Amino acid sequence: MYEQVAHSLLNDILNRIKPEICQQDLRHFYTRLGANFYAIHSLLEKLYGDRADFNQQAQSLVETMAKKYIKRSAKLRQLDLAREKDYNWFLSQKWVGMALYCQGFADDLTGLRERLNYFQELGVNLVHVMPIMPCPEGSSDGGYAISDFHEIDPQVGTLQDLIGLADEMRERDILLVLDVVVNHTSNHHYWAQEARAGDSIYQDYYYTFETRTVPDMFEQSMPEIFPETAPGNFTWDEEMGRWVMTVFNDFQWDLNYSNPAVLIEMLNIILFWANQGADILRLDAVAFLWKKIGSTCQNEREAHLILQLLKDCCQVTAPGVLFIAEAIVAPVEVIKYFGEDAVIAKECEIAYNATFMALLWDAVATKNARLLNQGIKSLPVKLERATWLNYVRCHDDIGLGFDDRDILLCDYRPARHRKFLIDYFTGQFADSHARGLPFGQNEKTGDARISGSLASLAGLERALEIGAERGIDDAIKLILLLHGMIMSFGGIPLLYYGDALGTLNDDSYRSDPHKMGDTRWVHRPSINWETAARRNIPGSVEYKIFSALKRMIAVRKEITVFADFNNRELIEVENPHLFVFGRYNLNNQAGRVLIVANFNDRPQHLDVADLGTWAPQYGRFVDLYKGESPDVFKKSLVIPGFGFYWLSES
Repeated sequence: MYEQVAHSLLNDILNRIKPEICQQDLRHFYTRLGANFYAIHSLLEKLYGDRADFNQQAQSLVETMAKKYIKRSAKLRQLDLAREKDYNWFLSQKWVGMALYCQGFADDLTGLRERLNYFQELGVNLVHVMPIMPCPEGSSDGGYAISDFHEIDPQVGTLQDLIGLADEMRERDILLVLDVVVNHTSNHHYWAQEARAGDSIYQDYYYTFETRTVPDMFEQSMPEIFPETAPGNFTWDEEMGRWVMTVFNDFQWDLNYSNPAVLIEMLNIILFWANQGADILRLDAVAFLWKKIGSTCQNEREAHLILQLLKDCCQVTAPGVLFIAEAIVAPVEVIKYFGEDAVIAKECEIAYNATFMALLWDAVATKNARLLNQGIKSLPVKLERATWLNYVRCHDDIGLGFDDRDILLCDYRPARHRKFLIDYFTGQFADSHARGLPFGQNEKTGDARISGSLASLAGLERALEIGAERGIDDAIKLILLLHGMIMSFGGIPLLYYGDALGTLNDDSYRSDPHKMGDTRWVHRPSINWETAARRNIPGSVEYKIFSALKRMIAVRKEITVFADFNNRELIEVENPHLFVFGRYNLNNQAGRVLIVANFNDRPQHLDVADLGTWAPQYGRFVDLYKGESPDVFKKSLVIPGFGFYWLSES
């Protein structure tokens, strides 16, 4: 878009650009910069237009983009061009992801490269390697307290190891996802160390204060993220002699994005990792990017402007790279991280569907789909060119952030229902077989979250201990049911490492002084590859889960209506134990698939008349997953306990 003020500023910037930059071949860069600069200028002006150094900051921003474009390899530039042409590539049903800790999965990057066959065997073609940057031992927050944004943790490998891994993954058509922690740094980071030494430039990279006056004003409205282990939102730093904002842990200093130098530094870091071969970058804790007195300091409008600016800049330098928004917030808020008032995503193309994850676990505990159905009705429609990341389990805790209105509509009392869920998944409820642990308990409110591996939460650990064959079978069915939902719902399914093998809770963290205070380490295992080899032994638990998921993934990739184009319809039925929805082609009725899930351990029936236009018109249903027709009794579908169907009319 042409606009005189922005055009004039861009001309001034290009006239002042350094010779070592302008002498390079920047044809595609200039084309994209021209197309995006009005938006970039507008966003930059909204955020920082009142600063005397605004033009200087704009110059620095453009030069940062240009320098990183020059360093981008020819292969990656070609990939950018291909993805620009096939701009809906990531909405395809062919993508299936897995998130993992490199050290837990394969010791290091070299080991991970040697295990690439595992992903292809299972059918996974998107791998999220969680943080591999250096963190102080004992103060790492699971890898999210970064002390150097441009290096690899030596225990994991080197930059060359990562580049080699990315190259081979690209040859195998496997996408690489890496993290960039955008909200905070470790207190061991260079910027923090300079701030501690009294450098006012770097003190302005953070929120630091001489007295408690301003922090106390913030604290009046800011919630506590980790009330059990890190109460409050500010920490006194003795060496610096100042209070510093630490929303997560006292060793994680929040970055001050009201300073444009911080934004430009972070853009430089994002483009650095894009140039190492990342296809997708997961931006951590994006909801917290802007702090404002009198607010919760989450989901502020300026946080969205920052993300829009980072996305526009990335589209100039590395347009083939996508962003994931790690925003575990209410549905009405999370949807905004795709970008508002747009068709295409102008912030992040992908966001975690934490609501769907939590609703699935509610259905597991209650053995009915009442809240699941109600919660899905409240889930806003996403943008056309954006998609969900659907998951059952991740490296983090399971939060119970349901909307109280939805809980009330299901005739539950919000506080009592959450207490029931906590008791259920920590094994305190009489009929529960789950072996989870509480995390982040807040004694003031009674709130808590849940830790535990998928298999242990599903009852497999208990069943194996007591040798209950029925319990083992039910746990496996439940594991497959949950995956059947994330595979078919619409978006990119993201498996968690170990789940395809039925990995149980890992209690070894209790003997590690750096981990023993954080129950989330119970579900961050080290894969035993001798045990994993049992996936090839028919009859073993590992075989039953792995082979079923392998089939599920293969079938998903063949079902074109599972591509994510807002082509899902929730179907309300009389039976409260069932979750039913349909996937369809936008242009015609051909190829429709009906998904039916039973969250009760006993068989349930579904009256075909309840399906309306989704009832078979001419033939009968065939389950695409199992390749057989489901049982029908007196015009009712019979769904086995913890069973599901992907139904197509034959």
